[in-house]
Amino acid sequence: MPDRNLRPLTDAFLHDLIEQAEQSPRGRVNYNLHAHDEPVQRMINVVTPGSYITPHKHENPDKVELICPLIGRIVMFQFDDVGEVTGLHVVDANGPTRLIDIPPRTYHTFFALTPTAVLEIIQGPYDAKTHKKFAPWAPLEGDAAAGAYMERLLALVDTTAR
Repeated sequence: MPDRNLRPLTDAFLHDLIEQAEQSPRGRVNYNLHAHDEPVQRMINVVTPGSYITPHKHENPDKVELICPLIGRIVMFQFDDVGEVTGLHVVDANGPTRLIDIPPRTYHTFFALTPTAVLEIIQGPYDAKTHKKFAPWAPLEGDAAAGAYMERLLALVDTTAR
């Protein structure tokens, strides 16, 4: 029988995850709230400044995605199919923009402007072979060009938001 107890996530727990992310070589950690085979994935992604997330989209199967900072501030980028930035939104747990709803087949990425815990909700179940389609025009995580690419994108953000 599944656990039927409510699972509160406290501020202290989120700050513990931020400390773990700051110690992680990737600068981020993930805490799943869902079981692997559930139809809706719900997770806390904790990302620190300098952590690179490869631009990607969700298609075949199409998936909508919601990103909402619970602590901190991110910048979300939207791209067209050739890699031009078509949208840039600073999203902050304290507003004025509080969340981003991402339609399927939309290239996107986000970077942390401060240590950030985001709630991510996306259709499941997770299948590593089909979950993400990485942008062919962007460096992959771990590529030597990733840092410079991220800095080029971050240079587009109003310095008052950083």
